[in-house]
Amino acid sequence: MKHIITPGTPAPDFELEDVNGNRIRLSNFRGDKPVVLAFLRGFM
Repeated sequence: MKHIITPGTPAPDFELEDVNGNRIRLSNFRGDKPVVLAFLRGFM
């Protein structure tokens, strides 16, 4: 089942590693500045 997020709906919180191996949570940026998420297929 696909989980579809409609425009204007806040993204669910998640955690990933940055290029330096540091754990980053989306919620750390919420309410601070706009965040742009780009998921690149086949990157690395």
